[in-house]
Amino acid sequence: MSAWLFDLGNTRLKCAPLDAHGRPGPALALPHREEDVAAALAEALPDERIEVAYLASVAHPALRMAVLQALTERCGRISIARTQPSFELDGFGRVRIAYADPRKLGVDRFLALLGAHARGEGAALICGVGTALTIDLLDADGLHHGGLIAPSPTLMREALHGRAPQLPELGGQRLSFASDTEDALASGCDGAALALIERSLTVAKLKLGTVPQLLLHGGGSDALAAALPAPIAAPTLVLEGLAIWAGIETSR
Repeated sequence: MSAWLFDLGNTRLKCAPLDAHGRPGPALALPHREEDVAAALAEALPDERIEVAYLASVAHPALRMAVLQALTERCGRISIARTQPSFELDGFGRVRIAYADPRKLGVDRFLALLGAHARGEGAALICGVGTALTIDLLDADGLHHGGLIAPSPTLMREALHGRAPQLPELGGQRLSFASDTEDALASGCDGAALALIERSLTVAKLKLGTVPQLLLHGGGSDALAAALPAPIAAPTLVLEGLAIWAGIETSR
């Protein structure tokens, strides 16, 4: 069966084939605008007739609809992932989310929890760096202890530039104390994100009695990784969780 995974975020559209072992294959990044989605899918998958597409979306409804319309033209079936209060992972036990109302936990964060727990490497602090900076704590038993949401460094720069256009939106390097505006902006915005992640690691250690592994995913994670303690790059973490969800959904 030809099956594909699609992760539609606020910053990027990523997709990957679902392989015979129930894992995501090589991931592709596609244009993230309503007017470009159909053409991008046709170019990326020119001869591919997809039997089933699994979609996780936290994007604006209009963009989500554009993706659904593009997929409808080339897919036999589309299945949309949704956050669930608990989820049984074969061989790894159950993931249980902290939110009383599952609808309020973004499906990307939910799927990242599944992907992290299925790695079988104990407690994890999961940080997604995209439009937003999201941080979630998951213990070794699959219990979600909640999370945090803040602007990502990119969004901080965009917001500052939008309110004060004289402040450059791009440029600069991260320093301890900067001596020009570009470096000061890069240092301050990156530093705010790094400080929140580092504080979360400290609080997580106090809460769990152990230091969780630090999993980073999202388009902005590479820029922060070098300044963090022992980060683990997990660029396909949401797709890994979506693959797990797809396996259960298919069996049902």
